Amino acid sequence: MYPNLSNFVKQKRKEARLTQEEFAERAGVALTVVRKIEQGKENLSLAKVNQVLLMFGSKLIPMNTKEVEE
Repeated sequence: MYPNLSNFVKQKRKEARLTQEEFAERAGVALTVVRKIEQGKENLSLAKVNQVLLMFGSKLIPMNTKEVEE
């Protein structure tokens, strides 16, 4: 179980035996995107996060907060 996105990405990347640089290249994102995700930075677009998560067959989906509150 992964308590957050940054731990999930970092663990999966390490399981794949990829450096951050190799992972970024394969995911088609800048190295800074991978670093920001793994460091838990908040200013990332959903599109970039999903581009990284697709490497693991996963993605985030936006939620309608009204549905959650009800």
